[in-house]
Amino acid sequence: MAAFHLRSISLPSRSHPLTVSIELYKLKASQSSSIGHKLAVLKELYDCVDDFLQLPFTQQTFCHERLNQSVEEALNGSLRSLEVCSTTRDFLSQMRECVQGLESSIRRKRAGESDWNEVDVYMASRKRLTKAICKHLRNLKRREKNCRTATLDENFDLVNMINMLKGAEETSLAVFESILSFISHTKRKTELFGWSIVSKLLQPKNGDVEANEAEKIDGALLVLRSSKDIDQVQIVLKGLEALESSLQEAGEELDCVYRRLVKTRVTLLNILNH
Repeated sequence: MAAFHLRSISLPSRSHPLTVSIELYKLKASQSSSIGHKLAVLKELYDCVDDFLQLPFTQQTFCHERLNQSVEEALNGSLRSLEVCSTTRDFLSQMRECVQGLESSIRRKRAGESDWNEVDVYMASRKRLTKAICKHLRNLKRREKNCRTATLDENFDLVNMINMLKGAEETSLAVFESILSFISHTKRKTELFGWSIVSKLLQPKNGDVEANEAEKIDGALLVLRSSKDIDQVQIVLKGLEALESSLQEAGEELDCVYRRLVKTRVTLLNILNH
């Protein structure tokens, strides 16, 4: 994922407070550690982007430069963001289905039973999902390398506008990647199923990065599968409830972001087809 770079936007004699707000939202999204907060900021960012696209000067510039290759790239960028957002929603939905299935299976289990095949089923589903997510992220990075950015010999106002849209796109893709990393644990996958980190996942010590809900569930399931301790069931169920709640909230926020991305693309298309 391309690193976040704060760009200075100053349209000559046409500077507008919205450009400053857009940069601030991009910065806030990049600095937030909470997925829910990242998505909330992303919604505000695209509300601001759409307001900026409604400005007469913005529309005049895009209309005048509609045949410019940078404008075409900006339009392609809006489609990329929509596609990645849609794919992220699908992966998030699949993860939630895995969690709900495991939770339902454990709740149906009769007291005293020590066979935890449903844990293996969940782990296998998570492994397939992680593999699919990693493949998607690799393809995404390859696509990003081929993206064209505005050049300095183009209209100065247009360059600033394209850079603003490109920055918003980069921010959205970074947020979507963070959600996929949350689901797949791609940053920690080499030690995810190692027994040496089970205690860390369940009880993080001072100085350790606190595990997210998904990682905690994996650690708790390893303990359950190993110990066959029925008391561990309540710990697992409590963790599954927390994880499902987080996934549901993220899914709802992601739906809102998707609608804003659609709105931004429609606004761009309307401007260029005017």
